[in-house]
Amino acid sequence: MDNKPVISAPCQTPPDPTARHSRPDLLRLILSGRMLTALLMGFSSGLPLLLATGSVLQAWLKEAGVDLGTIGLFALVGLPYTLKFLWAPLLDRFAPISGMGRRRGWLLLIQLTLIAAIAGLGLTDPEQSLPLVTLAAFLAAFFSASQDIVIDAYRRESLADDEQGLGASFYVNGYRIGLLLASGGGLILADFIPFQAVYAIMAAAMIPGLMTTWLCSEPPVVAGAPRTLREAVVEPFIEYFARQDALLILLFVLLYKVGEMMASQMTTPFYLDLGFTKTEIGAVVKLFGFWATVIGGLLGGLLMLRLGVYRALWLFGVLQAAGLSGFVILAQLGHNLPGLALAITSENLFSGMATTAYVAFMATLTHRKFTATQYALLSSLMGIPRVILNAPTGYLATALGWEGFFLFCMAATLPGLWLLTRFRAWMMPEREASVGLTPLIPAKRPVDD
Repeated sequence: MDNKPVISAPCQTPPDPTARHSRPDLLRLILSGRMLTALLMGFSSGLPLLLATGSVLQAWLKEAGVDLGTIGLFALVGLPYTLKFLWAPLLDRFAPISGMGRRRGWLLLIQLTLIAAIAGLGLTDPEQSLPLVTLAAFLAAFFSASQDIVIDAYRRESLADDEQGLGASFYVNGYRIGLLLASGGGLILADFIPFQAVYAIMAAAMIPGLMTTWLCSEPPVVAGAPRTLREAVVEPFIEYFARQDALLILLFVLLYKVGEMMASQMTTPFYLDLGFTKTEIGAVVKLFGFWATVIGGLLGGLLMLRLGVYRALWLFGVLQAAGLSGFVILAQLGHNLPGLALAITSENLFSGMATTAYVAFMATLTHRKFTATQYALLSSLMGIPRVILNAPTGYLATALGWEGFFLFCMAATLPGLWLLTRFRAWMMPEREASVGLTPLIPAKRPVDD
């Protein structure tokens, strides 16, 4: 296996818990190849999501005359994002391409099939065969979820624990840029060319991800790899569930972003109902929020170096809930471009900050020997609101009205914040504040072998 460092060599020794990052060290870290890799891989993860399950597909379906309830049910084609832990052990156990290592080999193979799946989805027609559209979207979601498994494992294994927060911010920024390109660019293009051509262009936009996979190097196998299929399938779960608060952590991962995800599921139909054109949605809603997304992700990563994960999750979670109030105000204002800009700016800024802390929290809970499987378990729960709980959002919006729906989404953020109080003892916030670092490993979690 190729064990060269990842573009710029990642730390392979535990960080000094009493050290602070000096400004020159912090600048070098921000400009390092590790962060560039996290950014580009995040872009590759974010681009396919809205093409298979989100706003681009929603707009295509609505234009084809599909009713609002059915559009909401299309969230179910994203089930692979929720069930990906089922096949993640195979990606921990086997290396499909000789000489490329486990992570790069799987990533190259999956990205090639994902590009074909996105292009194939564009060849379908919702006016002629909705079941065929459903099948094509499901395949795109399956390969996209598989790509996420490998990218998450790669980022965890190539970054030291004290780099996970900043690495997560670069990953989140890349992810959001991919989302913005697919939804903002895709919707603008759809005003001038058919959706079939939009999907072909977006499939080609995955090529930078292929190049990143080809040029980066395999991360070091610090804790070894599973030697048998049983070891890859069974031991990751035994190791995880032996930890303190294991079930509560899973529940927290499920609930922390549930309100924001439910709101995001219906934003495109919401904007269209208010009378905004697809060009306005693409230019104002998506592209206007670009800098808010970038600033939110970077600010979240930098603040985590001082706040620690516990305080960051609290602060960013509250801001994330408050950001949804912009949609409530917009529902009252109606077709109002400044109101639209304010709503999307606050949502992008605060959601980016919360996601940075959320992703870093999950990454450092994993054992490096079972990174793909354990992170897939955690991130699968992250995907449940987007897939299962999002399914009835169209009916909720119809029953409650847009203003009531977004108030409901704000209230849905509260259970996750309450659960966070249960982790205070083992997340040691006082120590975090005193040293300016982020002790992310929970009590009773074994040290990586």
